[in-house]
Amino acid sequence: MTQIPQDLLDVLRKVDTPTVCNAIEVAYGKRGFNRFTRGTMQHSKPGDPPIVGRARTARIAGLAPPNEDPATIRARRMEYFRSMAEGDGPTAAVVEDRDYPNCIAGWWGEVHVAVHKGLGLAGAVTNGVMRDLDVIDEGFPVLAGSIGVSHGFVHVVDIGGPVSIMGMEVRQDELIHADRHGALVVPEDVIGDLKQAIETVIASEAIVLGPARSADFDIEKLTAAWAEFEASRT
Repeated sequence: MTQIPQDLLDVLRKVDTPTVCNAIEVAYGKRGFNRFTRGTMQHSKPGDPPIVGRARTARIAGLAPPNEDPATIRARRMEYFRSMAEGDGPTAAVVEDRDYPNCIAGWWGEVHVAVHKGLGLAGAVTNGVMRDLDVIDEGFPVLAGSIGVSHGFVHVVDIGGPVSIMGMEVRQDELIHADRHGALVVPEDVIGDLKQAIETVIASEAIVLGPARSADFDIEKLTAAWAEFEASRT
């Protein structure tokens, strides 16, 4: 597992997820990167800094009661919390609700946000339900598949295995970047080049954004800027 340089973490915590997506393609030198969520997701605090962390994975369910005995279910929940507390930081919870697209279980509410934040995680990504939006703690963004009111029969199904979130496959300890736009997995093989790639994306977009936001912008200036922009982009 690649060590994430601190200067890269600092940059990742400042830029949005679409910028990171573009930068991954710059690092690869081609388009076609596809390890990201599909569809529109719900964000607990739009405008919060992005979620950046190594994935701590699990799967839950809540539409129907569990078939196992209560003692097993209770023990697995504590095992889940122990797993969430482990891993080299920064970390983020990535929890698949097995009932998708019929999820009802609000795993992410006031209590679990406080617990996971207290355990040191940076945020959560799920295809499931979040709730308690007016009272959850600051500083722990949740990106969810939906907003709801119930906890249903919520229980942990398994811990630490591969999960699928809105079309995005994630394995334990993979690097996640997420904000109000969605989430993506940062491939290990681009980590060393990603900071420079992000800087390249920002500089490339500035070629058009600068003139476009000037008072004397017109089609001639766009034509010149766009030619330079096309020459610089992936």
